[in-house]
Amino acid sequence: MTMSCLENSILERGIAYKNEGQYDEAVAAFKEVLEKDPNSCDAHHQLGLVYGFTGLFDESLEELQKAVQLAAERVDIRLDLALTYSMLGMYDEATAEFQEVLRLDPNNKRATDSLKFIKEMLG
Repeated sequence: MTMSCLENSILERGIAYKNEGQYDEAVAAFKEVLEKDPNSCDAHHQLGLVYGFTGLFDESLEELQKAVQLAAERVDIRLDLALTYSMLGMYDEATAEFQEVLRLDPNNKRATDSLKFIKEMLG
């Protein structure tokens, strides 16, 4: 299902709010998109990022995981989920996601560097 022009403009407004640090407004915009289209991987992805920025890590993981379920081939979403896992010390989950990123994008430097970092950290 493609997003309507209205939903797309609401999503873009939410991203602008996020980029300006207006997180409450961003959350409201992304939730509005999800009311109209519960399967919007972009709204789940962006909502997950905002939750992470504001310290709501359980909610962040939940939204990022939903986004990955809806768009398993999206490298950007998987990378954000992997980075969130890593930041939270969930290294097994992070490693699995970084490996999946590299399966989809074998030259992804961020995933390669992050896996190397985790390996060095864990000894």
